[in-house]
Amino acid sequence: MNIGIDIRALMRARRTGIGEYTFELLNAIFDIDKKNDYSLFYNSHADISKNIPKWEQPNVRYVATRRPNKLFNGTIKLFNTPRLDNLLGVKLDAFYSPNLNFTAISKKTKFVLTVHDLSFEIFSDFFTAKTSLWHKIISPKKQCLRADMILTPSENTRRDIVDFYGINKNKIKVLYPGLSSVFLKKQSADTEQIKKKYALPDKFILFLGAIEPRKNILGIIEGFEKIASSLPNSYSLIIAGADGWKTEKIYEPARVSHCREKIKFIGYVAPEDKPPLYAAADLFVYPSFYEGFGFPVLEAMACGTPVITSNRSSLPEVAGGDSAWLVNPNRTDEIAYAMFMMLTNDNLKKSFVQKGFEQSKKFNWQKTAAQWIDLIKN
Repeated sequence: MNIGIDIRALMRARRTGIGEYTFELLNAIFDIDKKNDYSLFYNSHADISKNIPKWEQPNVRYVATRRPNKLFNGTIKLFNTPRLDNLLGVKLDAFYSPNLNFTAISKKTKFVLTVHDLSFEIFSDFFTAKTSLWHKIISPKKQCLRADMILTPSENTRRDIVDFYGINKNKIKVLYPGLSSVFLKKQSADTEQIKKKYALPDKFILFLGAIEPRKNILGIIEGFEKIASSLPNSYSLIIAGADGWKTEKIYEPARVSHCREKIKFIGYVAPEDKPPLYAAADLFVYPSFYEGFGFPVLEAMACGTPVITSNRSSLPEVAGGDSAWLVNPNRTDEIAYAMFMMLTNDNLKKSFVQKGFEQSKKFNWQKTAAQWIDLIKN
């Protein structure tokens, strides 16, 4: 088979979210599939080839166009051209997009699309006007209707697509992601080294994710404020991750908090630093309002860190029901109580650590890649 793949999600030097998903999936696919031929497409007016991962094997080739992105995206939106499959120079059996983007595909080519979540439809208030406009312009519903098959990372996203867009559920397949390869390697950096690198305190509660309202970081801060003085030991709250949007709504409450001296933002964390960072934390808290999957929950469990997360969207799927403490993200008293109990009850904490670690073993990129190949074949 000849398969085209859109790798525009891999053009940034710092991969987050969809970029990490795309890299891990393709890395696993190319590791096990030496028969099918793959044409990887990206477009950038600037030379960003140094950012693109290099898979050097005979059945993988790269096709790059150097058009200005605004012009490239504009013609796709206005004229449904260029057709990405036609740019690859070979007859394709299928074209795969790992995320929503400006995309035009010929009718002759089977189109497979991954939709990670519909947060922009369900929680539009959490997005900036610019981001909301971008989602509107790329026409997600139209892309879902055009797709011959839609892949989702969770049953929750599958239901959302059916409910919001009226798509036939039979053409939507759930393909659970795996655990990033950095969490499967033995880590040379220990927790003391990572504490020194990021100037971390001895005991801390951790959040790791994009700094934006949808992640409910304010709920974590308010919950922490409720219990900080009652804890038998002095804990800090470490908030890690790159800026998303509407960040000032998060930074300002933290600056004026009566616990501000115990709240620290450490910014973007490199992938190789994540395992020891999770392992160094006494507790991981992730009460997001909505997630298409929720990788940080899985990653923290794999590192032996107890997890508190939301009882909404896909997060109970990732947590496996009882492998993490599930809370109502709208109730800061629930978040506070869960944090207090996790930090003061050793038996409870050990139970969640053990269950979480076992749950994390169920997610494997090799298995995901094999399922992906079978879906494309069929």
